[in-house]
Amino acid sequence: MKLARGRTAPRLAATALATGLLMAGAIATAGPAAADEAPLGGGATATLEGLEVAGDITVSLPDGGGEEEVEGGLFRLAAPGGAGTFLTYCVDYNTHTRPDAVYEETDWASSTLSGDEDAGRIHWILQHSYPTVDVHALARDAGIGDGLTEEDAAAGTQAAIWQFSDEVTAVPHDAEARALTAWLAGHAEDLAEPGVSLELPPPQVSGQPGGTIGPVPVRTTADAVSVTPDQAATAQGVTVVDSDGEPVTEDRLVADGTELYFSVPEDTPDGSASLTATASVEVPVGRAFTGTDPERPTQTMILADTTLASVPAAATVSWAAPGQPSPSITTEEVCAEGGVEVTATNNGDRPFAFDLAGRTVEVPAHGSESVLVPVADGQAYEIVIDNPAAGVADWVFSDFLDCAATDDGDNRPVPASTGGSGGDETAGASPDLAATGSGTNPALIGGLAAVLLAAGAAALLLVRRRTDDRDTDPEE
Repeated sequence: MKLARGRTAPRLAATALATGLLMAGAIATAGPAAADEAPLGGGATATLEGLEVAGDITVSLPDGGGEEEVEGGLFRLAAPGGAGTFLTYCVDYNTHTRPDAVYEETDWASSTLSGDEDAGRIHWILQHSYPTVDVHALARDAGIGDGLTEEDAAAGTQAAIWQFSDEVTAVPHDAEARALTAWLAGHAEDLAEPGVSLELPPPQVSGQPGGTIGPVPVRTTADAVSVTPDQAATAQGVTVVDSDGEPVTEDRLVADGTELYFSVPEDTPDGSASLTATASVEVPVGRAFTGTDPERPTQTMILADTTLASVPAAATVSWAAPGQPSPSITTEEVCAEGGVEVTATNNGDRPFAFDLAGRTVEVPAHGSESVLVPVADGQAYEIVIDNPAAGVADWVFSDFLDCAATDDGDNRPVPASTGGSGGDETAGASPDLAATGSGTNPALIGGLAAVLLAAGAAALLLVRRRTDDRDTDPEE
């Protein structure tokens, strides 16, 4: 989920698209936050570098879909600025990778593993196979012998994972790799989902000046986290404190479970600020990684090995003087519900109202309301909600829902593919965008627009058609 900051044009509400509603093409999303900003909420990010260690696999598709010869195994992803590397396996056979795709760490529930009863077994495989276990020890554990190579181990592990993630029959060409696949699939047990590397939930809080606003809990598997307020906070005298009111500075590291608060001086003009938390951490094996670009979908990955990486996370605060609403907005992709849940919390002393998903939502003073915005799986969306504070940016959330493995139809692999539809791979083609914003949304630039009435939702949409070529080589 990406929050684009910087909009201040007055709009009272956002319109929403009902799931399954056909649109006349795709729409450009609002500009994201600057690339050097920490991700709101947190989680590791990385860029796909390519297939690292792999072997040949024959995949038999369900329902008589035929057989495919693919190369499957470990991918290598690089954290920004050389801050670490990640090795991953694919858990999304029917979707290609994209060259240089940018990935972000996420929960299973917000990925193609959502609702997969075998996700815990995939986690067991990762904990008991290569590269977590070296090939010699793995061969002994599986009773294979001395012939298992790294390529065999990677292919055998990937084949076993696909059987659980995509319900395909995957058989490595190598005999030792086949034996490993059978051993892993036969012994896999249900393991719990691993914890997040670094997260600040909720990433947005609001309140009134003259006290502390929060909490923003720190959730991390790291031993220590540093916290730094931004320049806007420093300029306005806003500091970060813990639950005891003790200052949290760059010189004081905090741990998992610490609750952070923004201390805003009394009579501070209405405004906003943020903080950045940073941790040096080995992202836990078993965490899901999904693509961040709605115009270039890429297969979902699951972490198999990691180096120490620098992981940032950001949280924001806004405040308003007494006699006004003081809202904050957070979103969560809820695959099981088929959409994005928008939660508005109002810590002011007057109600806050906005339109979303075909209805007007009124959040009482010191109250909270949640609304589910229906979004079809694989569809990009943009959610825009006005900030009532003068001069403070609106809330703009843009991303795409990536919940279930997709099948573009052809499904013929290309060389060095670890699965994925062969379909139309022209560059830049975009999935439909569920637009939840004002009709004057500047992100909806050019092209053909259509006004559609969704039954029961009365959602007004502006869309345009994009016919850019898509990538012909799904991975390098």
